[in-house]
Amino acid sequence: MDQKRPAPRQPVVSETETPAGGWLRSIRFSGFSLVMMVVLILAVVVLAPSLRTYAEQRQQISQLSAAVADQKAEVDQLTSQRERWNDRTYVTTQARERLSYVLPGDISFLVINDLPVVAPLEAEASPVSTDIQSTTIDWLGSLFASTMTAGLAPQAAAPATDAPAPVAP
Repeated sequence: MDQKRPAPRQPVVSETETPAGGWLRSIRFSGFSLVMMVVLILAVVVLAPSLRTYAEQRQQISQLSAAVADQKAEVDQLTSQRERWNDRTYVTTQARERLSYVLPGDISFLVINDLPVVAPLEAEASPVSTDIQSTTIDWLGSLFASTMTAGLAPQAAAPATDAPAPVAP
């Protein structure tokens, strides 16, 4: 029983084949490798939307935290302002400054028009004419044209009502 085994074949490499192409052909996938690749792809497909939602929610949380911090600062500022208005001295000072109130026995001086007088510059002032000037505008024609334009303008559509219009007898 002398059987001859056929000699293993040597892969034939064409002259145009590159080393990378030969390497790719030499890769063999086992059943385990294929199952693991499918599991990996499924994991990516399942987890990608969850990760995107997680990132969006983290961004919303950071925006809301910033808004809460701003509102807390505003509440603190308004609380301190309220506390100032609870002080009788502050209220008295504000009444004197804003409303010009005085306490009995005090003498108040109110300066009216305390702005400095600004003289007009001679170069900017136009010379005053002593001649009587008349205009050549036809004001009566303009008034008539304006009235006719307003009267002949298209009327806006009246809003529709649910009730039927009354019928004339």
